[in-house]
Amino acid sequence: MGTDRHFRVWRGNEAGGELKDYQVEVNEGEVALDVLHRIQATEEPDLAVRWNCKAGKCGSCSCEINGKPRLACMTRMSTFEETETVTVTPIRTFPIVRDLVTDVSFNYAKALAMPAFKPPGELAPGEYRMQQVDIERSQEFRKCIECFLCQTICHVIRDHEENKEAFSGPRLFIRAAELDMHPLDARSDREEFAQAAQGLGLCNITKCCTEVCPEHIKITDNAIIAMKERVVDERFDPLVRLGRKIFRRDRRQPASTK
Repeated sequence: MGTDRHFRVWRGNEAGGELKDYQVEVNEGEVALDVLHRIQATEEPDLAVRWNCKAGKCGSCSCEINGKPRLACMTRMSTFEETETVTVTPIRTFPIVRDLVTDVSFNYAKALAMPAFKPPGELAPGEYRMQQVDIERSQEFRKCIECFLCQTICHVIRDHEENKEAFSGPRLFIRAAELDMHPLDARSDREEFAQAAQGLGLCNITKCCTEVCPEHIKITDNAIIAMKERVVDERFDPLVRLGRKIFRRDRRQPASTK
């Protein structure tokens, strides 16, 4: 036998909307997505909510529950008191399409601008060889399911719409770090691109992105801080500067996406 719980769900579109109240039955073991489906089935057949796997691996059901960005399919109802009102709203940083569905195309546009993996020119396809120990550091970042919770919680664009043009966000920073740390990536300007074109310098490492990551990726410590350190080393390390003068090489050329 379930219990009646008080839910508030945002209904509306880009023109505006409001929170609507529902009394919904919640059964043992259920997650927030189960309750949203029950609201669809019993009261609001046109409620728009994006989902796919219901296993925390597709990243589709991102929303904000009681003000915190979460995956609806991974938010157990047992974490809330029976008397607590559960409020579900769309992720705030991106434009609303309808109800809980938002337009996250910003993230894909930024991904297209990312310089692609560039293998060593002297190796042909099939000749690439890597040791496991060499890829373990960047392998963590490949766990990303692109739920974009880190993107929506980041105050750089959450609170400052004007920063979106210059700032790619945590999801793209871990992608840049993954490629920069890849033992076979032949690009030499990856960290400079992150600084100049992705807005790495705007991040003030509050770790809010790490806190909401459902895959527990250490975004700040293992990716963003590492990339910032590489930028500093490249620009200000006296040995690097001396090496440039000796060999007359300068890696800090204008970054290109080609």
